Amino acid sequence: QLQASGGGLVQAGDSLRLSCATSGRTSSSFVMGWFRQAPGKERDFVAAIKWSSRITKYADSVKGRFAIFRDSANQMAYLQMNSLRPEDTAVYYCAAGNGIIQSSIQSRDAYNYWGQGTLVTVSS
Repeated sequence: QLQASGGGLVQAGDSLRLSCATSGRTSSSFVMGWFRQAPGKERDFVAAIKWSSRITKYADSVKGRFAIFRDSANQMAYLQMNSLRPEDTAVYYCAAGNGIIQSSIQSRDAYNYWGQGTLVTVSS
């Protein structure tokens, strides 16, 4: 089970940190990711982290601005979002899965578990 939080209304250029709590047991192949869905658009990959190795992957649109990291002791994953832009406005979802291979890490279908989403609105 995943619980996402931290969304809100910010201005362009501001920062925001999203949190995702997992209550399940994490295996060595556990992967957590963030996706986002803007109104009228598909749910797109944002970032992911391999739990054990902490290897990360980012969408080109957020590279250099967003950072994903995890706190294994508290079973939390975070998405630090800096230099936010109006086009970052979306509902952000955390997702998780086991055994996701690197070539599939950006695919929605690779993730078995989804949080409820948290809305991020960036005003210009």
